[in-house]
Amino acid sequence: MTTKLIEVNSVSKRFGNVVALKDVSAAAGAGEVTCILGDNGAGKSTLIKILCGLYQADSGEYRVDGELMDFSSPRDALEMGIATVYQDLAMVPLMSVWRNFFLGSEMQKGAPPAKRIDVAKSKDTVVDELGKMGIIIRDPEQPVGTLSGGERQSVAIARAVYLGARVLILDEPTAALGVKQAGVVLRYVVEAKKRGLGVILITHNPHHAYPVGDHFVILRRGEVYGDYRKEDIPLEQLVQMMAGGADLETLQHELEKAAESTGDQELAEVASEYGEEATELAEETAEAKERDGDA
Repeated sequence: MTTKLIEVNSVSKRFGNVVALKDVSAAAGAGEVTCILGDNGAGKSTLIKILCGLYQADSGEYRVDGELMDFSSPRDALEMGIATVYQDLAMVPLMSVWRNFFLGSEMQKGAPPAKRIDVAKSKDTVVDELGKMGIIIRDPEQPVGTLSGGERQSVAIARAVYLGARVLILDEPTAALGVKQAGVVLRYVVEAKKRGLGVILITHNPHHAYPVGDHFVILRRGEVYGDYRKEDIPLEQLVQMMAGGADLETLQHELEKAAESTGDQELAEVASEYGEEATELAEETAEAKERDGDA
């Protein structure tokens, strides 16, 4: 059985009259990838900020290794081994790869007042640590801004692992990447998983999540819309649930109106297909809820 590293139970968060999260429960285990999926406004960003200690939940429980936690800042979460890699990566493009890798945690040599950064050891460590993740860099002195988007993501992941992360939270790591670079990042996600980390992958793209994910939590308008192990949900159903039955029905009606006004038979057929998908999704969701109730 997978060991739960972190979990939230019935967590809710409001901002004035806006309900960002409502009774959300999720968990991340050691050596597995938990994918949090949802469209814009689903509550993914709010959940990330609660997990990393930036926000405090209004209600619900947050546990680390089974112990109740109440983080007051991201530093508290970091000290417990919970590291977050955001989309902007918190890197300085003009600084070298090795300086970006450490950023305030540089290796030192000598004694005060002559204490200074051990540049040679720092560079060797960066090359070694990146190599453990399967990342080969040409020169640790090259500016990090000269790396591709996938390579920068990979450096950020390796940095978090080196600094002692046990749980790695990745915020839309493939959002702005092409297919090849997204594949590079996902390969390093698997490497982190193999090293025993609990990885939380935040994404709106089920096609990126499914190949590497072990567990999928779907958020919709701040609530859990679905929670599945990989063996319990095929990719096609995951994609359908991400689309959402209500959205499919709305799209069907709009296409039907357009088909009626233009007389476009092909458009009418597409509308009919969306209607069938919405019906199938509603039936599958009802069956899943019934199974959960029986369990």
